Amino acid sequence: MSTELRRLRNYIDGEFRDAADGRTTEVVNPATGEAYATAPLSGQADVDAAMAAAAAAFPAWRDTTPAERQKALLKIADAFEERAEELIAAEVENTGKPIGLTRSEEIPPMVDQIRFFAGAARMLEGRGAGEYMEGLTSFVRREPIGVCAQVAPWNYPMMMAVWKFAPALAAGNTVVLKPSDTTPASTALMADIIGSIVPKGVFNVVCGDRDTGRLMVEHETPAMASITGSVRAGMSVAESAAKDLKRVHLELGGKAPVVVFEDSDIPKAVEGISEAGYFNAGQDCTAATRVLVHESVHDEFVRALAKAASEIKTGQPDDEDVLYGPLNNPNQLKQVSGFIERLPAHAKVEAGGHRVGDKGYFYAPTVVSGLKQDDEIIQQEVFGPVITVQSFRDEDQAVEWANGVEYALASSVWTKDHGRAMRMSKKLDFGCVWINTHIPLVAEMPHGGFKKSGYGKDLSGYGFDDYTRIKHVMTSLDA
Repeated sequence: MSTELRRLRNYIDGEFRDAADGRTTEVVNPATGEAYATAPLSGQADVDAAMAAAAAAFPAWRDTTPAERQKALLKIADAFEERAEELIAAEVENTGKPIGLTRSEEIPPMVDQIRFFAGAARMLEGRGAGEYMEGLTSFVRREPIGVCAQVAPWNYPMMMAVWKFAPALAAGNTVVLKPSDTTPASTALMADIIGSIVPKGVFNVVCGDRDTGRLMVEHETPAMASITGSVRAGMSVAESAAKDLKRVHLELGGKAPVVVFEDSDIPKAVEGISEAGYFNAGQDCTAATRVLVHESVHDEFVRALAKAASEIKTGQPDDEDVLYGPLNNPNQLKQVSGFIERLPAHAKVEAGGHRVGDKGYFYAPTVVSGLKQDDEIIQQEVFGPVITVQSFRDEDQAVEWANGVEYALASSVWTKDHGRAMRMSKKLDFGCVWINTHIPLVAEMPHGGFKKSGYGKDLSGYGFDDYTRIKHVMTSLDA
């Protein structure tokens, strides 16, 4: 006897709707490998309707005072707290993540980030007015950009949605947001919450696949396209947006180097790195998955990391002892497995290296040593619970190898030498450098990378500024 699947719907102009042509796609729980819902497979008509709604709502939302927008965002944050258990349940179905960790590690920062941007709404800054030419006064206005087309990823569906809609709405923009086709459930619930607080058309959700996302980015209405996703997806968005000169905000892949010097506290480093490497099954662009260790402590570190990996557990969401859940989908399981299957002969699997069970998409915490700088698994993003270890000779070689990849999102340095830490923070070509820690984020500090990790900042005042435009106003004093 088959179980009836729950029906998720788009949220457009203040109401829930099916796709105009009725198409749907099944949504699968990665912890079980079984479908639990259907979601719209939206096409041109749906994208047109969402963009029209956002465009119609923009003038009034733009003209609200910062205090009004702040009040709305604070109400959203309060509502997220009040309905936290519903959001957690939806996210766990989306991703298979541990229930307890979703409750403790995602809901609090999400709520905090919304409240941060609620405050930022009232902190629009520009240069002070002044007479830079005789008889004329100049000042700067910061204004919202317009309609924002936003595409969120499947690794943190709820939190990445917050990173997108919160600064956009705070600045006075309207939003059309597309969740990943594999994780639409929590975003649909967010639409129900947010839609009860903001005017219709201000916040819209369109479900669908990569073709739906392409239709959004290519649409003539949005003034900005924002995506968190793969490098390939980001390059495609940038190319499409270039045709009509849309603003683009890209948060793409990562391959974070973790540089461990001989004077570091090895047990503390192993504990921090293993948690930051395996959390969320390594499905994090900032994950601590590429470790560079000084040759004098390399063997000690590898033994300790392999032992730590063997003690880390993956499993079902209701198991309180697990650190992480499944990979998000069968394609991701295939990708992670493929990296291990293609390892060169000089590599050694110190721990893990295999699927766990035959139900869902679980993969064991894995450690691989003996790698060279040009190996595929060093150069390409695995996006799974796999930590690689290389041995370096000196500080110069550590910097060369750390920077020697296409990505430049995040990094960390582990040392007790303050001068060395400061030198490394200057030399590492990454948007974030952690020292003796890895992966903490705060709303007040920017998150974003360089090179093929994209451009634009999430979080912080810098992230808020990305959703504004600058206008110079000059007036004659003789008028």
